Amino acid sequence: MESRERDTERGAADLLRVLSEPAASLKALCDTAMKVLLPDHRTDDAALLPARTRALDPDHVADWAIEPDFAQVAHARRLAADRLAVWGLEETAFVTELVVSELVTNAIKYGQPPIRLRLIRNTSLICEVSDGSDTSPHLRRARTFDEGGRGLMLVAQLTQGWGTRHTTNGKTIWCAQTLASTPRTGDAERTY
Repeated sequence: MESRERDTERGAADLLRVLSEPAASLKALCDTAMKVLLPDHRTDDAALLPARTRALDPDHVADWAIEPDFAQVAHARRLAADRLAVWGLEETAFVTELVVSELVTNAIKYGQPPIRLRLIRNTSLICEVSDGSDTSPHLRRARTFDEGGRGLMLVAQLTQGWGTRHTTNGKTIWCAQTLASTPRTGDAERTY
């Protein structure tokens, strides 16, 4: 992107301009970018690695703001169950409601506002709860007489994976459930 004839800032602007134009294929896009950015007779090697991402259909994502009030936990479970019914995933409701309950409760108890609940339906069902705190939860085994401490252990046991993703504004705790159901009519033709 930088050469004797062009500084890095100009090279980045040229690359952005080329990449924002429609192209018949990734190969055609690469060819155009290389032609525009590189001199005809170059002495250095150059590489451009393009990738095309797929976006989910907006109907496959549900996102809600959750007030930091323990009375909202039942409301969050209801929101999740209603969305699962719309998606035809009622068989996942029991586990999903338990996961939502545990993660939202933890966000209210240990996190900071704003709190968000998000469900993503793709090849698996992803449940995410975000809050404004940067403290990470950790798995622990509750002792016999402990009142709490079992939530994340339950989430870990009932889902196929979980983790923490930190952001500049807090963190997101996520977990994934395998979906065994077949797609609804019309969904089979789409790629997600």
